[in-house]
Amino acid sequence: MPFSRIRRTLPLAVAAALVPLAAHADQPKRWEIWHQQPASSIMETINDFHLQLMVISVLIVVLVLGLLAYCMWKFNERANPEPSRTTHNTLIEVIWTAVPVMILVGIAIPSFKLLYEEDVIPKAELTVKAIGHQWYWSYEYPDNGNFSFDATMVDDKDLQPKQPRLLTTANPVVLPIGTTVRVITTATDVIHAWAVPAFGVKVDSVPGRLNELWFKIDRIGTYYGQCSELCGVNHGFMPIQVEAVTKERYAQWVEEAKKKFASSMPAGDERLAAR
Repeated sequence: MPFSRIRRTLPLAVAAALVPLAAHADQPKRWEIWHQQPASSIMETINDFHLQLMVISVLIVVLVLGLLAYCMWKFNERANPEPSRTTHNTLIEVIWTAVPVMILVGIAIPSFKLLYEEDVIPKAELTVKAIGHQWYWSYEYPDNGNFSFDATMVDDKDLQPKQPRLLTTANPVVLPIGTTVRVITTATDVIHAWAVPAFGVKVDSVPGRLNELWFKIDRIGTYYGQCSELCGVNHGFMPIQVEAVTKERYAQWVEEAKKKFASSMPAGDERLAAR
């Protein structure tokens, strides 16, 4: 088996052994203690990096625990009634300084690569603007006629079967799979944060400022997120719901959305969308 394949599969095997109760889904599950199933290349990289860190952390814990146990057995009072007067050991001091530095460098290299991938936005095929309000999101589609709509949370009494509580919105964000999507976000009142765990994205929505992020959805499905800033008393009630569909279905939805949300457009934008 090639080393690269071993390096990729070993963290998965160790993590599976360490966390047998982990559950993967496109939405939060009760008692879930692991990541949701990745739905973008960014989240795949984040997940792999996290698993590698888990392996390194476990190995360090086992090593330190073994050293402590050895010291307790080898150098206890009964085995050494006369304690050693040694105060320095050059070799040991070099080892316990050099090894942590090497570990940190080994962690820094994939970490910087991940940060670069998240920060540098490739050429976008679709741009969506997300605007945070107290306490709901509104969205604009400037590339598809510039229509907009509000995505408020669905009350408990109005939920349909299998719709998750506190995560379902009246108008979900619809996006095509296999498309580089850029999300530009801002806010109208206080700082919010647009975050979808399955995509591996989270960025602050700041009044008077535009921030951006990107992702490419790998598979069809419904994905959920929430505002990730403490934005006020109803902070926990402004969810994000994303419907990932095929490009053909997305084109059909755009035509439907232009008609459905035409009343929310300015007069000039209505004439543009009607062409």
